[in-house]
Amino acid sequence: MNRKATIHLEEEAARCLLCTDAPCTKACKQGDPARAIRAIRFDNAAIAARWVAACSDDDLQAAEEACIHYDRPIRISALAKQLPTPTEEHAADLQITFCGIRCENPFFLASSAICTNYEMVARAFEMGWAGVYYKTICMDDIHEVSPRFDAVSPNPSSGEGGGTFIGFRNMEQLSENPVDVDFDILRRLKENYPSKIVIASIMGNTEEQWIELAKMAEQAGVDAVELNFSCPQMRIAGMGSDVGQNAELVTFYTAFVKRNVSIPVIPKMTPNITHINQPAMGAYFAGADAISAINTIKSVTMTGRSAVSGKKTISGYSGRAVKPIALRYVLEMTKNPIMKNVEFSGIGGIETWRDALEFIQLGCRNVQVCTAVMQYGYRIIDDLILGLQDYMHQRGVSRLEDLVGEELPNFVTPGELDRGTMVYPNINRDKCIGCGRCYTSCMDGGHQAIDFDTATRQPRIIGTRCVGCHLCRLVCPSGAIGTTRRIAKK
Repeated sequence: MNRKATIHLEEEAARCLLCTDAPCTKACKQGDPARAIRAIRFDNAAIAARWVAACSDDDLQAAEEACIHYDRPIRISALAKQLPTPTEEHAADLQITFCGIRCENPFFLASSAICTNYEMVARAFEMGWAGVYYKTICMDDIHEVSPRFDAVSPNPSSGEGGGTFIGFRNMEQLSENPVDVDFDILRRLKENYPSKIVIASIMGNTEEQWIELAKMAEQAGVDAVELNFSCPQMRIAGMGSDVGQNAELVTFYTAFVKRNVSIPVIPKMTPNITHINQPAMGAYFAGADAISAINTIKSVTMTGRSAVSGKKTISGYSGRAVKPIALRYVLEMTKNPIMKNVEFSGIGGIETWRDALEFIQLGCRNVQVCTAVMQYGYRIIDDLILGLQDYMHQRGVSRLEDLVGEELPNFVTPGELDRGTMVYPNINRDKCIGCGRCYTSCMDGGHQAIDFDTATRQPRIIGTRCVGCHLCRLVCPSGAIGTTRRIAKK
């Protein structure tokens, strides 16, 4: 297929608006193009053809004509024709235990705006989510601001909205429901969905409040209780991340709760600290059954979208932009040789099954999702489950348990890295489009190791200057730069 006729699957799918009750699917008689596009969007291109395999050319054309995109229709026909042959359907077993509790899969709703009442959580359970960390319950009277959200867009100049964002900032605090209402919701959820995992997230302001809330959670029949030591935007001092930054308070409050309930206790760590292992070890020595991390990162955005009566404030940042930071904190705790007998729940920037897998490979036994649900809805659970199942099938892994922590041995200190060899980049001429991005980046941000022939528009690597940093490979838009074998430095 020539280059002009070829489209980039992920780029085209990223343009899709992910419509509710998608007009393209309604116009297609034999398939579900909207579901196929969503699969591509959430890193499941390998199985996307399942939903358009039966579509005729007329079906695909009708679907494309029905597209309501504000710019130009998604090229559904071209997408469908370029999809790889779908891999074999295989329902790998995603069951895993967490704190001794059997979970049908590792995907949980994170304590946040996505789980604030019975109807929301019940709908998520019906769609396949394994459990919920219900929105944090406290004894204080919570009053939220309006507006309370802001976002960092891939294209900041696009103005209001845009539909997608790489980072999300929120000023929302805790549940606004009365305490007895929330615990009744949790009781009903557990009674009506006994196979699902219901975890109460709580936050106290005193020893007595922590103990009372934990006891109420246990009486409501929940499976475990999460201790919110991490909310970064509490209007009351001495709560949330104020506690999480103080290892002594984390230790004391965890111990108080552990002495008074028999259900698992899961302290939630704040990333707004330099050394997360200090409070984490406090929780560990106080008897924590598991640790969840991370909560949102304190941040500032400068747009006027989130101004409250003309005023702005510091609040929490989440979304895919924070995932590397979350992974760093998780890694620091799971590599800590002292905390061998505690389990972990990973949070931070999880949008696709591959994001979730990375937390699992660093030692987490479940993952919590929030911002992705706020953008795309509970329906992303389909691709989280199918993607992880297909990955396990392709690797021949029969148990999710076998993936937990498998990447930990590959992480070492900087001093232990191999500094005696290097890998050169290698240009694939068939893929190179002659844009010169590699040349520009190497000249101005690298080691001036690429020459560019303006007549033929061909880059050339200068081996005597190349240090193997691979900046060129990262900036190449066409994937034309690969690697050679590793060799000893001269």
